[in-house]
Amino acid sequence: MSSLRETFERASAPTLQTLAGLPRAVPFLLVLGLMLAGVIIPGWGWILVAIVTLFLLWLLLLGWPRLSGPERLMRVAVVAIALAITITQAFPR
Repeated sequence: MSSLRETFERASAPTLQTLAGLPRAVPFLLVLGLMLAGVIIPGWGWILVAIVTLFLLWLLLLGWPRLSGPERLMRVAVVAIALAITITQAFPR
């Protein structure tokens, strides 16, 4: 019986292979563009930031076993900041 982690990694493999086949700048520019658009667009822009947050969380979960303590801390901080931006955009005062 395979573990939940192995199932998650196996399900993610096709998407990771597609991402690996792209030029290195493409995923970065896509994340940057979605994040900027999400922050700039009033109203529904938070959805774009939420997509980036979920993508970053997915990458964090995939890489977790191979990361050192400081690397984990930094990546969790990035996901937390993206989540804070998402919540702030979704529920403004």
